Amino acid sequence: MMSRFSKALIIGSMLWAGNFAMLYSQNTNGKTTSFENVNVIPMNKEIILYNQRVITVNGKISIIEPASKKISQKIDVIIQAKDKYLIPGLAEMHYHLENDVKDEFKLLIANGVTTARNMAEYEGQDHIAIREKVKNNELFGPYYVTTGPYLKANDLKTVTDVIDVVKTHHQRGYDFLKIADNLPKEIYTKLLEETGKYNIPVVGHGQRKLPLEYSLRMKSIAHVEEFMNIFNTQQKADTSYLKQAAMIIKQSGLYVSPTLGVYEMISRYADDKKFAVLKKSDVIKYRPKAYVAYCLSDSTHYRSNTWFTAPASLIRLSKELQWQKDFTKILNDAEVPLFAGSDTYGLFLPGFSLHRELELICNAGLSPYETLKTATVNPAKYLNRTSVSGTITEGKLADLVLLNKNPLIDIRNTKTIEGVMVKGKWLGKNELSAMLKEVENNCKKEGE
Repeated sequence: MMSRFSKALIIGSMLWAGNFAMLYSQNTNGKTTSFENVNVIPMNKEIILYNQRVITVNGKISIIEPASKKISQKIDVIIQAKDKYLIPGLAEMHYHLENDVKDEFKLLIANGVTTARNMAEYEGQDHIAIREKVKNNELFGPYYVTTGPYLKANDLKTVTDVIDVVKTHHQRGYDFLKIADNLPKEIYTKLLEETGKYNIPVVGHGQRKLPLEYSLRMKSIAHVEEFMNIFNTQQKADTSYLKQAAMIIKQSGLYVSPTLGVYEMISRYADDKKFAVLKKSDVIKYRPKAYVAYCLSDSTHYRSNTWFTAPASLIRLSKELQWQKDFTKILNDAEVPLFAGSDTYGLFLPGFSLHRELELICNAGLSPYETLKTATVNPAKYLNRTSVSGTITEGKLADLVLLNKNPLIDIRNTKTIEGVMVKGKWLGKNELSAMLKEVENNCKKEGE
C-alpha cells in the first residue's frame, strides 16, 4: 500500500492526557431507554421490522416488540423514532490514529462508528493504554482493538528479530500483529509459527513476492489491492482464474478489507481538477491546520511524483480501482467474508471515510444489505463478538445508529444520522453536532 504521511505531524499533534472530559461519557447503565415506532433493520436477515419498540437497559437491548403493545415497565428516556431506521453500530476495521485521540473518537462516534480496529501503533503512541481507558470508561470511544507497531522488513531481518517482536506483542497484549511489507519466506513462516504459540493473529498486507497460498495463512488482508499485486498480469485479466482464486480464499477462512476509498483518494490528490475540489471539502475543518497544510502541499508524493500525476498514471489509477471493485464483487460472490475499513489517512477523515467506503463497496456490485454486513455482522464474527454485537437482537449491547432514511434502499443513507447510542448512552443530533463543533474549534486553536 502507499506510504503514510509525515510521522512528525502525527506525533506532534497527539494528546495522551488521561483526564479526558467526561461530557459525553456519563454512566447511564441505570437508565431505561425506549425507541418508539422505529423501523428496525436487525441485520440477522434481510428484513425490516416496522413500527417497533426497542428498549435498552443497562447498556443492553432488553426488549424488541411492536410499538402497539402496552409498555410494561418504567421508561426513563423515550426517543420518538417514527419513520426512522435503527441499525447496529458501525465498525471501522482499518483505523489509523493520526491526530488527537479525543477528537478522532468524536469523529468516529458522530458518524455512527461504535467499533474500531487500530492498524498500527506509531512511535510515541500507546494504543494498549487507549484500549484500556476506553474499556474502563476513562476515555469515551468505540469498542477498541489494536495491532502492534507497523512492521516492515527491516524490523524482521532475522529469526531472533521475529522471536523478540512476537514475544513483545504477547507481553504488551496487542490484539493483532500487523505486517506491512514483503518478507523472505523463512522469516514469514517463522513469524506465523511464533505468533501461533501465543494465538496472536497476523494481519495486514499480503506477501506479494510469494505464491497466493502464503498470504492465505494470515487472519485478514488489509487491502484488496494486495491481490492486484500478488496475481500476475495474465491472472488479473482472467475472470475464470480470479473466480477460482476467490474460492481458494474462501476455503482458507481469510477475511478481506477492500479499502477502496483510500485508493480512490490517490487520484483526488494527483488529479489537478479533483485536487481543487478536495481543497474545498467541508470536512477538512476537522483536521488541524498544520496537518491540512501538509496534506494539501504540492510537495507530497501524490502531487510531486509522475507515477501518480502523469496523464497515463491517472488512467492507470482509474483502471486499477475498477479492477479492485470487480475483484471485490468476485470475492463477495464466492462468500469470502469482507469487512469495511477505510484506512483513515490524510484527508480521508475518520468516520466520514467509512461512509464513502460503504458507498464504493456497494458500487462494486454488492447489495445495500450485503454492504451493511461488512460494517456490522462480519466484523462482529471476525472479532469473536457475535454474542454481543453485529445485530439488533435482545441481549446484545446497545450500540445503535438511528437514521432518517432507509439504507437498504440507498447505502448513502447511512450518513443520515439522527443519533447514536454507544454502550447504552444516547447521543442525539444536537449532542453529535456539539461534538463535531468541539473538534472544529480544537483544530482552529492548533492553527493559531
